Amino acid sequence: MTQTPRQMAMVGFMQAQNCSIAPGSWRHPANALDFLTPDYFQRIGRVLEDGKFHLAFFDDRLAMPDIYGHDHREAVENGIRVVKMDPISILTAIGCATKNLGLGATYSTTYYEPFHVARLFATLDLMTRGRSAWNIVTSLNDSEAANFGRSEHLEHDMRYDRADEFVECVMGHWDSWEEGAIIADKATGRFADGSRVNALNYKGKYFRSKGPLSVPRSPQGHPVLIQAGQSGRGRRFAGRWGELIFVVYLNIESGRKQYADLKAAVAEAGRDPEKVFVAPACYVCVGETRAIAEAKREAILELSKPVDGLVLLSEVTNFDFASKDLDSEFTDEELQKMSWTGFKDRVVMLSGKPNPTVRDFVHFSGRGTIKEFPNFVGTPKDVADQMEDWFTTRACDGFVLAATHTPGAFEDFTRFVVPELQRRGLYHKDYAGPTLRENLGLKRPNARDWRT
Repeated sequence: MTQTPRQMAMVGFMQAQNCSIAPGSWRHPANALDFLTPDYFQRIGRVLEDGKFHLAFFDDRLAMPDIYGHDHREAVENGIRVVKMDPISILTAIGCATKNLGLGATYSTTYYEPFHVARLFATLDLMTRGRSAWNIVTSLNDSEAANFGRSEHLEHDMRYDRADEFVECVMGHWDSWEEGAIIADKATGRFADGSRVNALNYKGKYFRSKGPLSVPRSPQGHPVLIQAGQSGRGRRFAGRWGELIFVVYLNIESGRKQYADLKAAVAEAGRDPEKVFVAPACYVCVGETRAIAEAKREAILELSKPVDGLVLLSEVTNFDFASKDLDSEFTDEELQKMSWTGFKDRVVMLSGKPNPTVRDFVHFSGRGTIKEFPNFVGTPKDVADQMEDWFTTRACDGFVLAATHTPGAFEDFTRFVVPELQRRGLYHKDYAGPTLRENLGLKRPNARDWRT
């Protein structure tokens, strides 16, 4: 039997807001500004589908960035990721304008309830004929907690313990309807086989939920699960649940090590590592010549402001960066309280300092600029060479492409890079089927498969 050659998974990294994850993108002369309309997102969706992207994936936060200076006005004045619409509504709009593109959204396990998330994504999966994916996250900061009537966010490992129960409960709800449960026999008046629709009766430390879910199974069984855990506890969580794991790498060398660690976590959870996709975030600046591509990169770098990084560092660490001078070191106690441990540990490692300064965090994190993720820059051949190296040396199974500006960055990638990757046999030439699972090469799960 001939084995299908390994090919890249490609994800378009999107935001339901006024800019891409790069806050300076909205300032780009070619960036569209009709982001409060469905046309904006549907236009991007069509570009991604033209480029045969597997998935459009929406990141999310549940609060405006307001930890810097304990005020939202600096972020608002500078447009630093301050518009945060609900991604499910936007994915529904994109789903109406596309046929094969997968549709993934972030929904928190910290502030929502399992039944709500199970019903929401099961419905999206039906309405898009099996193209949805859920990005499972634990929320990060006190601003998010305050929006849901809490005084502070949960401790890191406790958030993941709670998230494990949350996902168990959601998966149990998705199992409510067995295959063939719906009969819909008008002659007899029998709609469904009641013995094939099951109550859940989930009882855990954090959650209880009765069920059954009132949404039948979709063409792909249930939505694809996305995860982004890279810390010790987060990696175990990703190893148990993630089918597509979103990562942030410093470079290809560290990527290979983290890739191997994540695949080992998947194997330790009793799952097939080859059926789990690890995809790092990246930016691509491509042009007809290397000089054109480098000029594009310099142009977007010049659009970033110092305040962009400070505001977003405060958001992601849950610490007010306005409270310290640029060259003031963080104390052990301050570092211990920071939310995203993997992010903090990366800055400590790169700076070589156990107690980095504010300036170190700005410089080594690249937060608020396109330096935050690896940059692939050059001609279509140059970019394809770099991506091929990452892919073939097992640093990743694909990429999460962030946009320097929209829709231009996705248009450039689709026009220039996709044909070169296809020519090399590294990227599919067409979609394998109508569902996201088919296009990723994932088996359609039966009810309760996840329990085995």
